[in-house]
Amino acid sequence: MNTTTTTVTLADLTRMLRESAGEEEGIDLDGDVIDTPFMDLGYDSLALLQVIGQIQREYGIAIPDDAVVDAETPGALLALINAGQGTAA
Repeated sequence: MNTTTTTVTLADLTRMLRESAGEEEGIDLDGDVIDTPFMDLGYDSLALLQVIGQIQREYGIAIPDDAVVDAETPGALLALINAGQGTAA
């Protein structure tokens, strides 16, 4: 079991969103987006699944695809990701 944990931050998440799915024109991901719904930010479920795949590769954190559907904001997704720290991919 991996005892080292790395917390995925909002900056990490927004970087991965940009890398995986780009950034909508007129949306400032560097602003206070923690509680903004992903749909308002221009990201759909496919974009989020791409980000989850990247998180699994970079951090070794397994996140069930069905759990991602319930995470409607960056804050909710970060809570889900960081809660899954003990699970190896």
